[in-house]
Amino acid sequence: MSQHPATALIAEDEPLLAQALQAELARTWPGLRVLASVGDGISAVAQALQLLPDVLFFDIRMPGQTGLEAAAELADEWPQHTPFPALVFVTAYDQYAVQAFEVQAVDYLLKPLQAARLEKTVAKVQLALAGRAQTAINSGANATTGTSANPTLDQALHQLQYLLAAAQPASPSAGAPIELLQVSVGSSIRMVPVGEVLYFEAADKYVRVLTASHEYLIRTALKDLLPQLDPRSFWQIHRGTVVQSSAIDTVLRDEAGKLTLSLRGRPEKLAVSRMYSQQFRAM
Repeated sequence: MSQHPATALIAEDEPLLAQALQAELARTWPGLRVLASVGDGISAVAQALQLLPDVLFFDIRMPGQTGLEAAAELADEWPQHTPFPALVFVTAYDQYAVQAFEVQAVDYLLKPLQAARLEKTVAKVQLALAGRAQTAINSGANATTGTSANPTLDQALHQLQYLLAAAQPASPSAGAPIELLQVSVGSSIRMVPVGEVLYFEAADKYVRVLTASHEYLIRTALKDLLPQLDPRSFWQIHRGTVVQSSAIDTVLRDEAGKLTLSLRGRPEKLAVSRMYSQQFRAM
């Protein structure tokens, strides 16, 4: 286990619940230092990157970003050689969310908080943190074989990929991907074949739709559009970007290991996040 006292960040938009969690943690785990408590996902990401805590207590439903979205963004930005924090999600009871957490061995706390459950969570997190020193030694020994230097980050990415997929709404077309998009052009509506779209990019409450020669806006969220696209033809490469796989021209890896790709017919270079880089693992 690391020599310094374990540290934590709480992200919870209900102040009374955040205070209750911090008070219960002080009782159950007196050696834990809570570095900060924030009330939204965007602040949680910023504070976590600044403070680099050992444990994250993230509420699932927060303004701005959900706890899952905040954790996924954090995994994309996390320093490569720093162990990723142990994740604990706080949620009102949801059968599907709880099942997903259990499948991926991600710990969770149910609202309202129960002391007995928190004690079990603390014991599990302490055990996980205690194993980090040996994990770091093992990963260092495997560095020459190409094994990842940050297995805690790899594990978190795998867990979050599963959890984000489980949280996706089902497609209303049930296996029939959309073939046409209705986009507004001035006072008219244009029908754009999905096959002409080279990539989609999230833009607040809209999605930018980019073909080889045009750009359109549609009033929908990317997370709602994604289930309606054929996953064989459209690959998510970033939390805010989906590309047509057949349009990918080149994928480049820089010295830091980050990937960017270019598409035939578009001049932009698009970033590939860690969360979705496994599609290009052969590189």
